Amino acid sequence: MIVNPTPTGWQVIYQQSHALLASQLAFHWPSFLPADAWVGLLAATAQHDDEQDAWHGRGGHHGLTPAGAPANFTQMPFSMKQARELLSAARFQGRWRSLLTSLHLSTLYEELRGTKPEITAFLDELLADQARWTKELKLTKTQVRQAYDLLHWCDRLSLIFCRQELPEMGREVEVYHHPIDRKNAQYVSQPAGPGSPVVVHPWPFVDKEITVSVEASQLTQLQFQDDAELAQALRTAPVETLRWTLRKQ
Repeated sequence: MIVNPTPTGWQVIYQQSHALLASQLAFHWPSFLPADAWVGLLAATAQHDDEQDAWHGRGGHHGLTPAGAPANFTQMPFSMKQARELLSAARFQGRWRSLLTSLHLSTLYEELRGTKPEITAFLDELLADQARWTKELKLTKTQVRQAYDLLHWCDRLSLIFCRQELPEMGREVEVYHHPIDRKNAQYVSQPAGPGSPVVVHPWPFVDKEITVSVEASQLTQLQFQDDAELAQALRTAPVETLRWTLRKQ
């Protein structure tokens, strides 16, 4: 979950919803791949946070901080189970989505190399699979990098939106470098303040204006005894659709 404090409690955005927002952003980019690979890239972007460890409200505190608040995803430890299940699910959609998913896992967890033997072995397995799939699909490293860089770019901008990281006073924040032209970074800002159109420059999208959205649950309870209480609150919480209009400057 992505958890933001509000004046009356918590705003909760599921990670799978954040990924769907990322795929909306990717959808508006000009395609630079054959149609089948482009659709695969959109699928990988939409599903890059799937297979989250389940907590079904049967007791325990998987979804809570030690203080009883809803736990933000950054407060959760690395889950080998989730990573392997995500990669396993990707394989049912083929080597291309598997390759992009594997690259994302490497990007997220390479910094954990050396912490535990099983994690290092998993990271080595990812690298070996990436090399094999790239060769089997007859792709160049540049083609693969550009496609994954777009997934990463959209993931990053979606997180900026979902985590409320747009700077105040119209200041800019870097999204990521351009997937095709790595020498140039791209920036996002909201010059007229909260609720106003968002500016990305250099502008990357096909249309001069786009709108994207994500759903967020609104909790008014600050602390929970266990996962069961949190799960029940989320099932009955009001849901708000958050929207952002992005406009070419």
